[in-house]
Amino acid sequence: MTAADNRVQLVRDATFVRLDTDAGISGGHGTNPDGLFLRDTRHLSRWQLTVDGTSPIALVPAEATTDDAAACVLTPQGTRDKPPAYAVFRRQIVTAGTLTDHLRLVSNLPDPVTARVDLTVDVDFADLFELRADDRHYAKPGSRYTAHTTPDGVHFDYHRADWHARTALTCRPVPDTVTTAQGAERSTARTLSWHLRLEGHGETELNLTVRAQPHGLPLNTPAVPHPHRPASAPTDDLSRSCERGLADVDLLTIPVTGVDGGAVHVPAAGIPWFLTLFGRDSLLTSYFLLPYRPDTAAATLSALAATQGQRYDPFSGEQPGRIVHETRHGELAHFRQVPYGRYYGAVDATPLFLILLHAHYETTDDHSLALRLERHARKAVDWILTDGGLETHGYLVYTPDPGGLVNQNWKDSEGAICFTDGTQAQGPIAVSEAQGYAYDALRRTAELARKAWQDEPYAHQLRDAAAQLRRRFTADFWMPEADFPALALDGDGRQVDALASDAGHLLWSGILDTEAARRVGRRLLEPDFFSGWAIRTLAAGQKPYHPLSYHRGSAWPHDNAIIALGLARYGLAHEVDIVTDGLIAAAAHHGYRLPEVIAGYDRSAGTGPTPYPHSCSPQAWAAAAPLALRTARAQVQNEPRT
Repeated sequence: MTAADNRVQLVRDATFVRLDTDAGISGGHGTNPDGLFLRDTRHLSRWQLTVDGTSPIALVPAEATTDDAAACVLTPQGTRDKPPAYAVFRRQIVTAGTLTDHLRLVSNLPDPVTARVDLTVDVDFADLFELRADDRHYAKPGSRYTAHTTPDGVHFDYHRADWHARTALTCRPVPDTVTTAQGAERSTARTLSWHLRLEGHGETELNLTVRAQPHGLPLNTPAVPHPHRPASAPTDDLSRSCERGLADVDLLTIPVTGVDGGAVHVPAAGIPWFLTLFGRDSLLTSYFLLPYRPDTAAATLSALAATQGQRYDPFSGEQPGRIVHETRHGELAHFRQVPYGRYYGAVDATPLFLILLHAHYETTDDHSLALRLERHARKAVDWILTDGGLETHGYLVYTPDPGGLVNQNWKDSEGAICFTDGTQAQGPIAVSEAQGYAYDALRRTAELARKAWQDEPYAHQLRDAAAQLRRRFTADFWMPEADFPALALDGDGRQVDALASDAGHLLWSGILDTEAARRVGRRLLEPDFFSGWAIRTLAAGQKPYHPLSYHRGSAWPHDNAIIALGLARYGLAHEVDIVTDGLIAAAAHHGYRLPEVIAGYDRSAGTGPTPYPHSCSPQAWAAAAPLALRTARAQVQNEPRT
C-alpha cells in the first residue's frame, strides 16, 4: 500500500515497514518516518543499496503489490550508447517481526560480468515518540549501541539498564566484506559488499533477512490468525468498502494479553503511530464489527479488562476501574519518560467498555462473557460514579493533563473543545458525547444486572442514575437559541457553544428525546456541517472552523458512522443514505479504503475528497466504518445485516 505521504507501506502481523520509492530506508523523522517497526521501536533505520558504486536508477519505482509485499526494478547508471549491464528485480515482504529483501540480478550482456552490490545498514532503535514532528528530545543515560559481524551478516544491539533490543541481518550468499560505513552518522552503520558473477544473459540472487527482536517479546512470535472471508465479488461500492475495511482490520490485528493471561487478537488503532491497543478506538471498531465479527468484541473486552485500572497513579491517570486509553511497549514508556505505557487519559473508554459488553451479550445471546467480566463491569460503573465525576459534578468529566492529553474525549487535540470564539474550554470539562455514553452504559449495565447477573436492586440503582443524568443533561446542555446541544460544559458550568459533530453521538446513545434528536439529526445534514463527503467535526462559518484542522473542521469516517447509527435509531432513513453515499463516494476515490480523516472542503469544489495531510492509513475505526454504515442502512430499510 502507499501511505498518505507517498512512502511505500507494508504491514503484517503487528509489524510494518515504510520504504522510500527506491525501496530504501534513510531514517526519516517527523510526519513521515521510514523504517522497520515493531512494538513502538524502529528496528531498521538505514537500508540503502548501491550498484557498481552509485545509487541505482529505478526503472520501476517501488510499489506495493499486496498489503505485505512490494516490488521494483533497478539498474546501474547507464547511457543510450552504453546501457546498463544488468538489472535488479527486487521484492520485499514483511511478516511477523521480519523483513525479507530478495534481489534477482539479470545480465543484459552475452559475456560474463561481475556486479558490485553494496548495502549500508543501521539501526537506531528509536522510540516512536522520538520520531514525531514535535522535536522532543529524551535523555538516555547509560545507553549503548553495538554492531558486530557474524558469519552470515550483522547483529545490532541496544542496551540501556534492563532494556535490550536487537536486530539481526542474515545474508545468502554471505557478503565478501563488512566494513564500518564511511561518513555515516552513527558508528554502528555497516556496509556489506558483494561481487556477484553473472554469466552471459545469466542471473543470480541475493537474499537478505532482517529479524527484529524487541525488548520483552519472545523469539518466534506466531503470526496473527486472519479470519477466512468468502471470495465472492462485491457488487456495489458499499460492499467493496466493507471488504477493504475487513482486510484492513485484519492487517491491524495484533496479539495482546487477555484477562485470563492468554493471547487474544484485537484491532490496533492505526499506522504509523498507533499500532497498539487503544481503548476508545478498539472498542468502537469492535462495536462496528459486532454484527459481523462478534469474536473481535470479546477479544477487545478481555484485553481491556486485563489492563483495567487498579490503583491511583497521577502520572498515567490510572484509577481503580478506569479503562485504559492506550498501551505502549517502547523504551520511553518502559522508563516512564512518557506516561503512555498504560495511559488512562480518556473520559469515554470506560462507558464504551460497558456499552460493548452489553451489545455483545445482546447480539450473541451468550451470557458467558458478561458473567466472566461482571467484576470488571461493576468496577467500571464505580469509576463512572466516583472518579469519573458523576456523583460529584453531576457529569462524566476530565481535567486537562499537562503531561498527557489536554482533551480526553475522542477529539483529543489541544483546542478541540472550544467556544464559538475559538477559546479552549477549561476543566473540569463535561463533554457532551461522554454524557450520552455514560447514560447508555448505565442503562445497558442495568439490563445485564437484571438478566445476566440476577441483581435487580443494582439494576434499579443504575436505571435511576441514568434517568437523573438524562434530566440534568436536557436542562444544562440544550441551547434554545441554536436549537442544538452544547459541545461541553466548562469547569464553571458554562455552555461551550461551538456547533460540533459530537451532537450526533447523542442520537446513538439515546440521551435526547425523540423530537430533539430528529431535529439535531437533520441539522447535521445542512451545508455548514455536511461537506458532501461527510459531516464536519465543526460547522463551517464559525470562527474556529478550519478544514485542515484535526478536530475543528475536518471530517472523520468513524464519527460519521456513529452519527449514521444514531440517525437510524430515530428512523431518519434519508439522512442515513446521504451520509452513507457521501462516505462511500469518498472511499471509492481511495481504492475503497476510508482514511482516518479527510479535509472539510466542500464536495462542490470538484476535486474529489481532499486528504488530511497527517492521516493514518489504514486506521481501524475508519476501516470498520463501512460495516457500521451497512448496519445503519439495514436498520432503517429492514434489510439483513449480512
